[in-house]
Amino acid sequence: MQEPKRILILGPESTGKSTLAEDLANYFGEPWVPEYAREYLEKLGREYRYEDLAEIGKGQIFQEDRQAQKAKKLLFCDTDLRVIHIWSEHKYGKTDPWVMDQISKRKYDLILLTDTDLPWEPDPLREYPELEMREYFFEKYLNLARGSGFPFLIVSGNKESRLQSSVEAIKNLGY
Repeated sequence: MQEPKRILILGPESTGKSTLAEDLANYFGEPWVPEYAREYLEKLGREYRYEDLAEIGKGQIFQEDRQAQKAKKLLFCDTDLRVIHIWSEHKYGKTDPWVMDQISKRKYDLILLTDTDLPWEPDPLREYPELEMREYFFEKYLNLARGSGFPFLIVSGNKESRLQSSVEAIKNLGY
């Protein structure tokens, strides 16, 4: 059985990653991988610590690999370990070596980088509502996308235009 093409949806908080991942999964009739951090943090019952980030990363990888077994041709990933890396560096000034090792090993066929042009949606698990901070993190993700060696597309606009440009990019890659 052929490994599905993995499409990574990456971007700052409240930029429509989950919505886009779910919309693409519905459009193509393929599975998507929700952000494991949300599930982990909702059950944690305390503030997260540095050590929690590697555990979140392991859960994300597990979920992604499990969903890949259900995919026919495509798998849509609502975030990956790059988010763990950016948060860890920002908050703690370091990243667990396991996370960095996994980032170097895991491959994606396309990165869809979500822009900050959507309005902020309050959520108790989100930390930086200021546009300035969202743009700061966008630049971090943009640099990671550029350095990844994977093709990437910045998606912006409303929900419909994001879906349309993403579908077009996926189809242009031959899917």
